Amino acid sequence: MNEIVLDKNVSSFQIRKILKGDAVANVITLIAGLVVWEILARWMNSVFIPTPSSVWSATIALIKNGDVDGYTLAAHIKTSLMRIVAGFGLAVALGVPLGLLMGLYPAIYRKSRILLEPIRFIPPIAWIPMAIVLLVGFQRYVFLIWLGGFFPIWINTLVGVGRVNQVHMNVAKVFGAAKFTRIRRVVIPSVMPDILSGMRVGLGMCWMCIVAAEMIGGEAVGVGRLILKYAELLLLPPVVSGMLIIGVVGFFMNEIILVIEKKLFKWRWEVSL
Repeated sequence: MNEIVLDKNVSSFQIRKILKGDAVANVITLIAGLVVWEILARWMNSVFIPTPSSVWSATIALIKNGDVDGYTLAAHIKTSLMRIVAGFGLAVALGVPLGLLMGLYPAIYRKSRILLEPIRFIPPIAWIPMAIVLLVGFQRYVFLIWLGGFFPIWINTLVGVGRVNQVHMNVAKVFGAAKFTRIRRVVIPSVMPDILSGMRVGLGMCWMCIVAAEMIGGEAVGVGRLILKYAELLLLPPVVSGMLIIGVVGFFMNEIILVIEKKLFKWRWEVSL
């Protein structure tokens, strides 16, 4: 672990100073991006390139008045979040144990890869027609989101187990640790960074899947459906508003994972930067 242990000369005050500096830099970058966007949109002067101010106005209108069908922005966000949390949670609950199992017993992976690997390369969006026919309502979205999140989490966990330092495992054996104890105290802590990285990738895939599924699924509520409603009307400010909402919500969900990562690995805080 020495290669990633935090330098003893770096104090907690210095760490907070670095993080604060990064936060200020990100705020400046965000403001600069919005200014450039506003200038370019006004210069091009096209109804198909909304300005940040028009997107902001559309967002406020969605919050106050709802969409063309009367559904509020909060209702769209809540519905999509419920679907994401359920599907993503299921992906974690199945992907992590299966990755650990196949990593600890590689023969299981070798004898089942002919089935798993081809499925991994089928885009989740390709499953939408079958999901629409075979599943209904909430189940449909959970299944598609699970497909998007499962494989990144599973493969990262599987690969992470293979990278566990055998020296640490041998030391545990020498001290008489049982196999379950070695898994709990050596394997899982060593693989956790890979699991969390897989969760971050899987979360992005989940949002891709939910938007596509909501556009095609037929239900009137959901951020993906919100985008489609206004795209059909060629009203771009609400469309961009929906896109940015996905980005912002996804960003905060990713930050939650990063906070968990930093709490779990205070001694290797660089992993989250």
